[in-house]
This record gives sequence, C-alpha cells and structure tokens, in this order.
Amino acid sequence: MSKPLTKQELHNLAMNHVGKDLEKRGFEFVAINSKLKKHPQFVCIDKNSQYYFVIVRAVMLPDNPNNYDVVWMETFKKHAREKDAKVLYAGVGLSNPNGEDLPIYLNEDYLMEYNGIQVIETNLN
Repeated sequence: MSKPLTKQELHNLAMNHVGKDLEKRGFEFVAINSKLKKHPQFVCIDKNSQYYFVIVRAVMLPDNPNNYDVVWMETFKKHAREKDAKVLYAGVGLSNPNGEDLPIYLNEDYLMEYNGIQVIETNLN
C-alpha cells in the first residue's frame, strides 16, 4: 500500500531539488537545516565569499510556489542585513499527477513547478 508523504518529507523533496540547483550554480554549502519552519534552509557562499541565506518553501499546487509572506520576509531580511548576507527564495510546487486533491505518495511520480531562485532585495526601503 502506498504511503502519503508527510509535510516534512515534502519539504525535504523540495530541498533536495533546490540543493542540486544551488550546486549547479556553484554555491558552496556552509550549513543546511532541513527542519520544517526553521530558516534559512541553506547557508551558502559564492566564489567571492558572499554569504547567502536560502529559504525553501514547498507548497501543494495549485497554490503559487512563488508567493511568500511579505511581512515575515521583512523580519528575515533584517536578520540577513545584520549578518551581511543576501537572501534567496526558492518556492517549489508539488502535486499528484492524478489529481491535485490526492496526496503525493512515497516512490511514486509527482508533478513539480519550480521557477528557479528569486533574489530578495534586502535594501532598506
């Protein structure tokens, strides 16, 4: 019998995909936190030693994975400025190919919407 993925497992699935994208882009991982609702998920540096805080958010389609809580993000941007880090956001939409109302099951196909990494401006307005 098929086992539906938990919220944590869905989050880990999204993180794996984003982590591979970050690797391809040449980022080096300093820290990884896969716990749900703990931010950032990745702390990375680029070839110029610039730090990046990467937030990964998994959502169930048809919700838009590119949307994030703007008010919460302001608090997080303040934290990033204090640490001289830039903020990247990666939303990942997931769904069962047999219907959006069905869960995603372990070891079965799934649909994914991923539009890449968004740079979140941390400048004060």
